[in-house]
Amino acid sequence: MKDWLIEHKLTVIAVVFIVFGGSYYFYVNDHDEPAPMNSIIGENKLQAEGIETESKKQTNPTAALPEKIMVDVKGQVKLPGVYQSNSGERVIDVIGRAGGLTDQADQTQVNFAEHVQDEMVIYIPAKGEEGVAAPGPSVGSMTVSGGSGQKQGKININKADEQELQNLPGIGPAKAAAIIEYRNTSGPFKVIEDLKSIRGIGDKTFEKLKDLIVVN
Repeated sequence: MKDWLIEHKLTVIAVVFIVFGGSYYFYVNDHDEPAPMNSIIGENKLQAEGIETESKKQTNPTAALPEKIMVDVKGQVKLPGVYQSNSGERVIDVIGRAGGLTDQADQTQVNFAEHVQDEMVIYIPAKGEEGVAAPGPSVGSMTVSGGSGQKQGKININKADEQELQNLPGIGPAKAAAIIEYRNTSGPFKVIEDLKSIRGIGDKTFEKLKDLIVVN
């Protein structure tokens, strides 16, 4: 045996070196193997998505806040006045805030499904009350505040034609014609109270008109 080892000494040394070298190679590879590239990319993507989601959570609540607007409710409601509303609300919502309609309200002249606007005037006429609903974004017999050609949405009784005058509550074709005739014969109205000089326009009707008309 001793003689065999001496004769094959180089072979034995080579085998021992190969065994130790192979063991060391596998040991190093098992502990230092780098993470796959796909795994690294996936982790980075998840982190980026998490940051983006958190950013949206912080910004979305402010963007969702509704716009605050003011609406003037007049006529046949239980609690007339100026009410705060939100953009997107409808006429029926604001009327409910004003206590609802009275028994004398003429619901046929009102579009309850209309969206409200800032500075809007909602006028609810009484049953049998004269007046023609204004075209466009209006409610009942009232034009919306801020309309073009009129000061703050009010009708200039010295310049309005018959059709424009009939947008006022209580003013039908006959009274509109009488207003124009007065202007032609007596000159322009000096103050809005002069409107009571027209036959058929008394204190009760004037109360409904005084906040809706101008003379200059």
